[in-house]
Amino acid sequence: MTEWIGTANHGFASLAMEELRRMIQGLKFTQLIAGETFRMEVPLNREAMVDLLRTNEPIFLRHIQAIDRILPIQGNADDLQALSELVRHARARCASGSTAIHLRKVDGSRYPYSAADTKTVLEAVIMELGGETTMQAPEQILSVFAGTDELYVGWGTPTEQLSDWPGGAVRFQREEGQISRAKFKLLEAERAFNLHFETFRDALDIGAAPGGWTQLLLERGLRVTSIDPAELHPKLDGYPRLTALKKNASDVTFAPGSFDLLVCDMSWSPMQMAKLVLEKTDALREGAAAVITIKLMHKKPLQTIRDVVAKLETAFELRKAKQLFHNRDEMTIYMAKR
Repeated sequence: MTEWIGTANHGFASLAMEELRRMIQGLKFTQLIAGETFRMEVPLNREAMVDLLRTNEPIFLRHIQAIDRILPIQGNADDLQALSELVRHARARCASGSTAIHLRKVDGSRYPYSAADTKTVLEAVIMELGGETTMQAPEQILSVFAGTDELYVGWGTPTEQLSDWPGGAVRFQREEGQISRAKFKLLEAERAFNLHFETFRDALDIGAAPGGWTQLLLERGLRVTSIDPAELHPKLDGYPRLTALKKNASDVTFAPGSFDLLVCDMSWSPMQMAKLVLEKTDALREGAAAVITIKLMHKKPLQTIRDVVAKLETAFELRKAKQLFHNRDEMTIYMAKR
């Protein structure tokens, strides 16, 4: 038996728990943050749990943290002292690779310190022990989740925790001249699906307006053909590698094999979106990648995902499906043309 903390996008914890129940019999859940974060007892050892999630990663589970120790919250300096002693007792672990410190808190937690203060103290302890601390690309993470009256502490690698960001909340800094926040969604998809957009040459962006995804692909050096009956943002006018078609996608045809990347972030019915994407299959080269958002406005989101993926799998192979941090009432899939 092991204990874990799981996190999903707000409002989607029930779906993350449902996916886990289908994978593992005998789970027990306790809510920590309504609709988002939960504690669970799992009838598997740590290695078996990690292997299971690595080979069959749930769509809606954004982050997971093992609970290695539970410390009562005193509400004073004793809490930081207890965490510091815990780290000191993990001397061998601290010396084995670069470490990041992550802290999350529930509203109303009695733990009195901020993430920055906690990080400063624990990083100092790790460096005293001869270890290395980092913010980016850590080899391991010390995660602390401050509940109302208890601290849940666990070690894990970014792979084991499904993310190297606290709680899987991937943050990007808004850039000057950025057209829309939708760009963050595609940036996160690139990370989550281990894609490198600069390695592609010709992209088709269906439902492109106002152009956040088109902008990112142009910045990576691709030639982009965007389709949308609405106008693209004027900031895109200066790109010579952009072909903007102000039309409905169903009214446009292309020569076979024109594109090696298709992206689609349309606010349409999921099945209508799938039909539209399939109409463009011949325009894609063999093995072309597709990054597609599926809107989850219906009462049965898991069934919606199954139906849309089954339809698209007539022409594509599913590589990964994930609800990203920057998804809202939607999730994102990565597929490759058969």
